Formats: sequence, structure tokens, C-alpha cells
Amino acid sequence: MELLGLDEIRDLLGGISKQRATIIVGRKGFPDPLANLKMGRVWDGKAVRAWITKNRPGPADED
Repeated sequence: MELLGLDEIRDLLGGISKQRATIIVGRKGFPDPLANLKMGRVWDGKAVRAWITKNRPGPADED
């Protein structure tokens, strides 16, 4: 299983700002985090990549 934090999600979205990424991950429809740790929230990478492919095609394809 691939786990992603906010910084990894920012990278997948093309290096957007932390503020913008926080807005996106808080939107309805974005995958819920798997856990809230002291270091921050973590998400299932597969679910996040699927959301990006469906909702923001382009940046995830650059990997």
C-alpha cells in the first residue's frame, strides 16, 4: 500500500502551494484520509491517484 502525505499530494498536483493543496484535500469527493497522525494526515495513494486522474488529468501522468 502506498501512503501519501500532503507534500506528496502537492507533488502529484504539479507542485501546488500547501495552502491550495489543503483546500483540495478538504473538498467533498476527495478521498478521506486513512489516519490523522502527529505529522499530519495520510491518504491511500491509489485512491488519491484515481481522484487526480478523474478530476485533474495531467500532473499525475508526469510520474
